[in-house]
Amino acid sequence: MKNGLLILLALVLGAPLAQAASAPPLTQVKVLKVESPGCGFESIDEGQAQTRCNHSGPNIRIYVLEVGYGRSQPHVGLDGFDINGTRTPVCAFDNGNLTDCTVGRKTVGYLYVFDMAGKQEGTFTFSNTSINAPGNTMSTQLYIK
Repeated sequence: MKNGLLILLALVLGAPLAQAASAPPLTQVKVLKVESPGCGFESIDEGQAQTRCNHSGPNIRIYVLEVGYGRSQPHVGLDGFDINGTRTPVCAFDNGNLTDCTVGRKTVGYLYVFDMAGKQEGTFTFSNTSINAPGNTMSTQLYIK
């Protein structure tokens, strides 16, 4: 009986640890920067609806930060057309700053880089859904001129 109680107690006490190890849901998605040969890197402020610089021209890239764990295939487009990109994990230092992931660091989200593939301007949209509870969907958009 005593051994059974100890096993049950270990299982009950161990349950919160298993839950704490699950992937965090999405808590934020945002466009960080837009890059072009004509403007270089433009930082995008929270709530900014369009770029300040006129990026029009070839080779425009859009950098999106996703905090939490979304599905591996987010919905991304420029004026309704699909655009391609890459996804790189980001990790957090002890002080909370984000950085590239190295062995032993915990992934806290992803940095996406999208290529406008020769398009000159338009409304960029990004949305993704958490891979776990509560299954929330987050989105952002930015008009790129």
